[in-house]
Amino acid sequence: MAMKETFKALGDPARRKILEMLKGGSMRAGDIAGRFEMSQATVSYHLSQLKKAGLIRENKHKNYIYYELNASVFEELLLWAKGFAGGKQNEKA
Repeated sequence: MAMKETFKALGDPARRKILEMLKGGSMRAGDIAGRFEMSQATVSYHLSQLKKAGLIRENKHKNYIYYELNASVFEELLLWAKGFAGGKQNEKA
C-alpha cells in the first residue's frame, strides 16, 4: 500500500466527505458532484486522487461512472494502525 498517497488523499476534507458518502454504497460521479458547491472538474480531481490512492474504485456502466469504496485498502490501513496499539507495554521496574 502506498501510504503517502493514502494519507495525502485522506488529508482533504472534501475527499473525506466523498468517502463518507460512499459508505452507503456506490454512487454515480454526477450524484457525488451534486452534493458539493464546487465545480464538477474539482470533484473529478478529488475522485481521481482517491482512486490514485486506491481508496475507491470506478465501474463504468453504460454512460455513467460509478464509484465505490475499496474496502481492502481500509483494512490494510487499519491493520497498519493497529500495529501501534500492539507494541510493548511499559513495564514496571
